[in-house]
Amino acid sequence: MPQKPQTLEAKIVAKSRLFTVEQVQLRFSNGVERTYERLVNKGQGYGAVMVVAMQDERTALLIEEYCGGTDDYQLSLPKGLVEPGEDVLDAANRELMEEAGFGAQQLEFLTHLSLSPGYMSQKIAVVLARDLYEKRLPGDEPEPIRVDQVDLYQLSELTARANFTEGRALAALYLVRDLLEQRGELQR
Repeated sequence: MPQKPQTLEAKIVAKSRLFTVEQVQLRFSNGVERTYERLVNKGQGYGAVMVVAMQDERTALLIEEYCGGTDDYQLSLPKGLVEPGEDVLDAANRELMEEAGFGAQQLEFLTHLSLSPGYMSQKIAVVLARDLYEKRLPGDEPEPIRVDQVDLYQLSELTARANFTEGRALAALYLVRDLLEQRGELQR
């Protein structure tokens, strides 16, 4: 395994309400020095969750909401921040209720995914939710969120849609499909 580079200096170079940019001066084991910039957690975050909620053995729920980064409406999975005092599973169930109008009797942590590890320190916990029941909690969204669905065996068709571009959501859907197949709980 390669030796991690030595940090020569790290400083905050920009801050906004949501983002902190850190500049890091590194020296690699071969003596080469480089400056990196990355988005970092503010130190007050409790993490984030993304929920693959199974409506039945093959069908996962999707939500469609406005995304400021792409300035359009996108399909994705229910997701959000973990609140103080919540564990990942409680946060997943709350976000599912707020964004999709369902709770889950069965929640299972699967893994953490990152979006762009070369530039961002944040990771998101992927949670599988099953045995759904209707329950809506008020959320912080500025408008109602449309709920959609996808068959786990039609993911390639989903990626052809212009309003589905989030790589983490796609990875989570494939991960769940493969996991359920390996367990013998899902068959074509």
